[in-house]
Amino acid sequence: MNTVSKNDPPRLAWPRTLTAMLLGLVLIGCASLNPEKGFAPVQALGKDKLDKDLRWSRTDEDRQQVDRRVAELLEQALGADAAVQVALLNNRGLQAAFEQLGIGDAERVQASQLPNPGFSFGRLRRGDEVELERGLHVNVARLLSLPLLKRAEERRLEQTQADVAAQVVALAGQTRRAWIDAVAAEQALRYTQQVQQTADASAELARRMAQVGNFNKLQQLREQSFSADAAQNLARAQRARLAARERLTRLLGLWGTQAQFTLPERLPDLPNDPRDLPDLERTAMSQRLDVLAAKRMAEQTASNLGLTRTTRFINVLELGLVRNSSNEAPAQRGYEISLELPLFDWGGARVERAEAVYRQALHRAADTAINARSEVREAYGAYRSAWDIAKHQRDEVLPLRQRIAEENLLRYNGMLIGVFELLADARSQIAAVNTSIDALREFWLAQADLDIALLGKPSLAPTAAAAMTAEAGGGAAH
Repeated sequence: MNTVSKNDPPRLAWPRTLTAMLLGLVLIGCASLNPEKGFAPVQALGKDKLDKDLRWSRTDEDRQQVDRRVAELLEQALGADAAVQVALLNNRGLQAAFEQLGIGDAERVQASQLPNPGFSFGRLRRGDEVELERGLHVNVARLLSLPLLKRAEERRLEQTQADVAAQVVALAGQTRRAWIDAVAAEQALRYTQQVQQTADASAELARRMAQVGNFNKLQQLREQSFSADAAQNLARAQRARLAARERLTRLLGLWGTQAQFTLPERLPDLPNDPRDLPDLERTAMSQRLDVLAAKRMAEQTASNLGLTRTTRFINVLELGLVRNSSNEAPAQRGYEISLELPLFDWGGARVERAEAVYRQALHRAADTAINARSEVREAYGAYRSAWDIAKHQRDEVLPLRQRIAEENLLRYNGMLIGVFELLADARSQIAAVNTSIDALREFWLAQADLDIALLGKPSLAPTAAAAMTAEAGGGAAH
């Protein structure tokens, strides 16, 4: 309690040692916002692993530059690489993920800030005597743990970078697959239209021949049935083409007139030789994002475990300056320390929880590595199988169908077969072409899946990483 007269102005003396300590902590804890630094690793991944540019549209000028670049890419038929580039520049969901980097950077800076000192003031009156009570206190536990907290937030920012990088890879893979589906749907639709035209011509010819008595009713009904089936298949192909194109449009982030982009008429040709990846598993272990994220998660959990052990006994530690003065007694100066006594809660449960979370992170890291090895082997096996099937379709099935068509044409010219047999063979040849398109589509999809498998499992990596981060953070927060 402080007792002073009305005319005695209050004073608060600062010890030189405390002033020097606070000044030193201010210099140590000094940090500035730099969101571009947090974006740099993600941008480098896009350039090194995907060979694509990434831009964070934080201002209107940035957005205008992106719009100009997207417009340039859409001026011509959109290839697979161009589609991926448009998505990485223009997808608003990815831009929202980039903002998480800014949030993480702000939290990093916040963790580096010194805690605000507290000031208490009290005024009591007893007759003519006025009592003033003043105090200044600083959370010393927060000051001592400042380096650990700063490092924890830096690790959390690194985890956010890994999550955002996984989303970048996921978007690139999804866009490439959507492009393959859209182009294959366009190509299949054109051949389905040819089938429809052939079926309509056959049905009309059968109707006219039946009218003059040169065709029986059963044959006419068969041709009409085929024409009806062809019309139904054409409607399905149109629906598939629309769905595939709209899915690609959403990933590209296009709307309005931009959505009227053009695609190539056909898929790229099958490569002459498949990829040979002898060090498949080693390559995956060195660059898969989910494996790297699991390793970072284990490191962060270990760091949080150290923080929990440090603060297991001292939960509340405050240092304050005290000055008591009175008009009847000399002024009293000094300091006081308050802390929580570990009489009931010795922190053992918190430490045990943190250790369990750490062991959990280790098991998850091992599980991620095991799954990654299996996934890349499966993806490469599917890739080689798809290449073999597409090559067989191209080199064996289609040439045989072509030779059959040529032989039937010779027989038709020699009047050995009729026009309906020739039309039926043409329909079979078009069906073989559609099968070839599907085989080529499956190959390019398998290659896209292999590329993604070598970089990670982006559909699950961000969610799993976020869950592990939340659990580890919860273990250290108590």
